[in-house]
Amino acid sequence: MVVTPEQAVAARDALLGVDAIGFDTESKPTFTKGETSTGPHLIQFSTDDKAYLFQIGARTDPQTLAVLQAILEPAAPLKIGFGLADDVKRLHAKLGLRAAGVVDLSVALRTPGQRNDLGAKTAVAKFFGRKLQKSKKISTTNWALPRLNDKQILYAADDAQVALRVYRHWIAEGGKLPPLRPVKLPRPPKVE
Repeated sequence: MVVTPEQAVAARDALLGVDAIGFDTESKPTFTKGETSTGPHLIQFSTDDKAYLFQIGARTDPQTLAVLQAILEPAAPLKIGFGLADDVKRLHAKLGLRAAGVVDLSVALRTPGQRNDLGAKTAVAKFFGRKLQKSKKISTTNWALPRLNDKQILYAADDAQVALRVYRHWIAEGGKLPPLRPVKLPRPPKVE
């Protein structure tokens, strides 16, 4: 968990020192029809050996926002994850960040002609012959809590780490990234 400004700077330096990082976000689920998410509430990054979790509240301090901007907005390092289009849109809506260098493995690993996206569980089974345990009970917990429990922390760290491990394995087997396209973000309103 990245809590102090010093930890945020150390995380930034570690993450910017590699070619690719695992990336994901978590948001408090919405259960009522028409309810709008206030997420993301947690941003997860991972290097090959360490995960960094940033909690995002109603007011994110300027130093943390600057660190997140330094990590997310440049094209490098690549930000690797599964199903990232919504994550990127929510980051833009909540924090004004424009993530670049985003590799959505759900799309990149899709077999030509296949319509369905490939998720983390399917990718782990395909590449490693193992079953990825993803608890629905944990995924639908309140990610906006001021203090996350150990199960939430492990779940969130695993999401970022698994994406990076799948990416590394896929590239080692000769996988090639398609040209990266930016996620389409809503246009700012016209000012007259």
